Amino acid sequence: MKTSRLSRSQLLDNDAIAAWIFLAPALILLGLFLLWPIAYLFYLSFTAGSFTLEGIRWIGLKNYLRLVLTPDFWQVIGNTVYFTVATILPSLVIPLGLAVLLNQSIALRGFLRTAYFIPSIVSLVAAGLGFRWLFQTEGPVNAVINFIGIQPISWLGDTTWAMPVLILLSIWKQLGFNLVVFLAGLQAIPQNRYEAAELDGANFWQQFWYITLPGLQPTLVFATVTTAIFTLRSFEQVYVITGGGPLNSTNLLVYYIYDQAFAQFDFGYAAAAATVLLAVALLLVYLQLRVWGEEG
Repeated sequence: MKTSRLSRSQLLDNDAIAAWIFLAPALILLGLFLLWPIAYLFYLSFTAGSFTLEGIRWIGLKNYLRLVLTPDFWQVIGNTVYFTVATILPSLVIPLGLAVLLNQSIALRGFLRTAYFIPSIVSLVAAGLGFRWLFQTEGPVNAVINFIGIQPISWLGDTTWAMPVLILLSIWKQLGFNLVVFLAGLQAIPQNRYEAAELDGANFWQQFWYITLPGLQPTLVFATVTTAIFTLRSFEQVYVITGGGPLNSTNLLVYYIYDQAFAQFDFGYAAAAATVLLAVALLLVYLQLRVWGEEG
């Protein structure tokens, strides 16, 4: 009896040792390239100075206090909230409608699905250069609206119109990914639910409201969180198209962090802003996991 217990404990110990051996490379890489940078970022947010001979010095919560008291930071937060909300809603509604249509037996479904997904694999820098060319003062967009009798608009030089250009690019970029996600979610809904609803006389909208949307709830949560994170980390659009202008109207949080760190060399202040961004991203992931856990 003792022998069997001893051999079992030894086996468990051997399994644990083997597991740690196999996990060690991944854990080391995770620590070096994820956990350590996050910890160092958090440390930098409590310091001032730069990576020079003078070095950095501990200043406590002063960087976070500067964030609260800096008007430019709050303008950037407002820009980011506007950009995020205006991007998320169309990036969910449009792909959802297209996914419902493509889920039906229509001609060229495979071709259309591929065509809609292409923007997701296009380089964001290349797409940004393309949009910058399209919306420049003498560009094709102004040529079209001038042809129909509308005065050309300074899209990228106007504080009202510059942000919608960035939003349009982000929607175009995110559309294909969300479309594929919604298609996968639709195909997971049992077909017999729709057949039973048809027998009960439910029309298309009633089926969509009472079967499709409840069945897609986990998928909608996932698509919402991933789209929110995508928009919160937006940098290339601003860098390539507007550079944060005009008059700081398109300056988003990630570009603001980049500017403070690598243009102003204020690494501690930039780290504090980056920590705020990290906290928001972690909160979104927590909410996603919480909703999925309740669904499970």
